[in-house]
Order: sequence, then C-alpha cells, then structure tokens
Amino acid sequence: MTAVLERGRLDAEHCYRAVASRDPRFDGWFVTAVHSTGIYCRPSCPARTPLQRNVEFHTTAASAQAAGFRACRRCRPDAVPGSPDWDVRADVVARAMRLIADGEVERGGVGGLAGRLGYSERQLHRLLTSELGVGPLALARAQRAQTARLLIETTLLPMTDVAFASGFASIRQFNDTVRSVFGRTPSELRPATPRTNGGAPGWLTLRLAARAPFAAEEVLLFLGAHATPGLEEWDGTTFSRVLDLPHGPAVVRLSPAPDGGAAVTARLRLHELRDLGVAVTRCRRLLDLDADPSAVDAVLGADPALAPLVAGAPGRRVPTAPDAEELAVRAVLGQQVSVAGARTLTARVVAAAGRPLVEPVGTLTHAFPRAADLADADLSAVGLTGARRRTVHTVAAALAEGSVVLNPGSDRDEARRQLLALPGIGPWTAALVGLRGLADPDVWLPGDLALRRSLAALGSSDAEADERWRPWRSYAVMHLWALAVPTLFTRGPLSDRSPS
Repeated sequence: MTAVLERGRLDAEHCYRAVASRDPRFDGWFVTAVHSTGIYCRPSCPARTPLQRNVEFHTTAASAQAAGFRACRRCRPDAVPGSPDWDVRADVVARAMRLIADGEVERGGVGGLAGRLGYSERQLHRLLTSELGVGPLALARAQRAQTARLLIETTLLPMTDVAFASGFASIRQFNDTVRSVFGRTPSELRPATPRTNGGAPGWLTLRLAARAPFAAEEVLLFLGAHATPGLEEWDGTTFSRVLDLPHGPAVVRLSPAPDGGAAVTARLRLHELRDLGVAVTRCRRLLDLDADPSAVDAVLGADPALAPLVAGAPGRRVPTAPDAEELAVRAVLGQQVSVAGARTLTARVVAAAGRPLVEPVGTLTHAFPRAADLADADLSAVGLTGARRRTVHTVAAALAEGSVVLNPGSDRDEARRQLLALPGIGPWTAALVGLRGLADPDVWLPGDLALRRSLAALGSSDAEADERWRPWRSYAVMHLWALAVPTLFTRGPLSDRSPS
C-alpha cells in the first residue's frame, strides 16, 4: 500500500495498476476520477477500465467532488471502509481527519477543529489544502453527503429526517449537495426496496463494511468478554452498549452481517438523528473496521515467530473503545485485577456516577460517567482501595480540566506523557489507553504478563518484540493475547484472569 500512498501523496502509476487489476484492497485509500465520464470510482469498480490518460487520482472523495466529479452510481465509492492512513499517521493532517470524522466541524465549526489541534484556522486550512486539495469544510460536506446516501438507500426515513440526520443545516443545502455529488435528486437515489429496513420503531439498521479478511465474531466476542453490566451487553451473538454522544445517549447493537461478508450490522437507537454520523464513526473505531489487514499481516506474517498465529487468524483486529476518556478510567479500574473483577468494579462506578437512560433498553441502563461527573462522584461504596479511588478521581479531574487530552485528534505521544505525569498511572496503563483508547496501531504493553507468557513460548523477549513488529505492534499484542488467553477470542469458558 505504501507504493500507492506515501504521506498523502499518490503515485499515479501504482494507482492505475490497482485500478486495472480492480484490487479491492485499495478501496478507501483513494478514488479514481475519470475525465471522459465526469465521475469518480473506487479502485475495484467493475466498469470498464478507463484509459490512463483520462484519469486522475484523489486521496479523498471531497477532493474529487471539488474538482467537479460526481460519485459513481455503480460502485458506490462512499460505501467502502475509510482510509487506514488517517489512523496510522500521527501528524496534524491525520489528526484533523480523525476529528472531522468524529463530527468536530459539525459541533464546533472550523474554529473548534483548529482549536482542538492548536492551530489557527488559516494554518489548518493551508495544511489540509496542501495535502488533500480541499479544506475542512469540503471534507465535512463530503462526509455529510456519504451519510445522506447511506440513509437514503438503507432506510425509509423521510427526506427531511435524512437531511438533518446527515448534518445539513437546511433542506435546500441537502438537496443541492446530493444532486451535486451523486448526479441525482435524493428521491431518485432511493431504491424501490431499500437494502435494509428501519427494523423496530425508533431503530436504524445499517451495514458497516470492513476490509477482508474480517472475523466479526471474534471482535464482538472480545468486546463481549469485557461487557460491563448496565453499560454493555453480550448475548453470544450481539454486542450492545450505550454510547454517550454529543446530543444525548444512544444504544447500538452490533452483530455479524447476515450474509457472512466482511461487515457488521449495526442497529442504532439515537436520542437525536443528527448524532448518526458520530455514532457510525465511533462504531467503526470500536471494531477497527478501517484497518488494512493486508499491510498488517504482511509485516507480522513475515516474522517466523508470529507467522503461524497470523496464518491462523488473518485480518485480526484491535477492538477499541468508542471514547478514549472512558477507556482511561476503565484501564485504571482494571489494574492488577481479573477481567471479572474489572467488570464488577466498572459496573459499580457506572451505577454510581453514570448518566441514566430515560428508559432502560434491555439490561442497558446508564451511559459511562463523564469526566466532570466522575471527578466529584462519591466512590466510597464501589469497593476500590483508597489509592485506586484517588487515581480514578485524579484522572477524571485531569480530563475534565484539560490537562490530559484524549480524543481522536490527540497527539498520541503527548497524551502518553500527560498520563504518565499523573500519580497512579504507569507505563502499562498509559500504553493501554493508547492501544484501546486512542486506536494507535503501534503500541506495545510493557510488562504485560500475558504477553510475557506468549513471548516465552515463542522464544522471544519484550526488547526484541518492541522493535521488530513496528509499525503494527498493537496487532502483534492481539495475536499474543490470543495465544495466552484463547477464550477471549474463541468460544469457551471465560478465563478469570485475562488481558484488559
């Protein structure tokens, strides 16, 4: 993949080879804009391959749209996983892309986005335009258009609801954007029979695509093994949880796609429809759906020690958390206790300080406590030691006041330094926040006992592993955890002591 894209710069020759071979591995990495037709496609589009002199390549759909191209109706380039490049990279452009995907422009405008990153609006616009060809407003507009098409094609929602759920400020803006991007009116985009339906009243059902290979059952099982009562639920097939979204709590139910493809079915019950885009982004991050399994497996599979593990579980993902602040608190609660003990403590904290749902949904009753609520909460009856309780309060206070910043656009190295400056936070806890909170693909957990057991079985050591599996150490961690505690990854009795 690096031959196609290097720090945001596309290599036209390699891109064209991917298009000529219709290689689906490159879907989401870039789009192909065809001058003779005025459309842009995903690399694997089944249409006849255009002549090389008639094409140009763009790293984002927004850039292709700004250049005057509309989305292909046949291959639907907006329905593929996003570029993994934004999760791998740590520079300001990648951090901005993660925040835009999380809805920061919709919530705080370009000024809010720039402030989160520590740049002026002018500086940020210049950086994004230099690399991507468009600024933050165009990138957010393209995301709104993609969300709108998803809703139009997969639900029976009225167009007015679709418009505001997608983040548009007016019906006119919605109509104009859809017509410009897709070459059709919203009504013309809606199929006679939507691909899915809305399901039960109040619920939206969506298909979230991943790059193959993808074992949805394994990812959901891992999350289910750590499910916190009241906040999360696992029934053996479906993982459900409460999401704390900008305009109110939501509930999501995630299950493998019924057709067995590389996808997950998400059923969402939202407090407000305008939180849909954020909810989808956080579910994708939770399940690591935008990962590039080919690139990961190529590096890890080349190591003789890991090769059998990679071959036995191709495309293994790193399940994360929908909110990095939540994961920071849960990491503290899980220090030096069993997974069952961590679930019990976390459930008590959720009940004591979490925000209750207006009406329970099954066994789900609360959203995870926000940092400001947790900083002032009385946790004396939770069962924590005095030292652990002080650490929870310290972390929550630091998050609430902003001395520790954990969000999709955080500088990961700086976040680690901020965490390590807090009493009660050591290298393992800070690393776990990076791995499962900030979705950093290149994190090693120093001193992790399960990893040490697996490394000993493979004849390796921490020092060797820390270097030879870059830049995909987080995925190596998952393979080694699976070797040490297979019940987290395959069905069977849950071990009492297992990785966090």
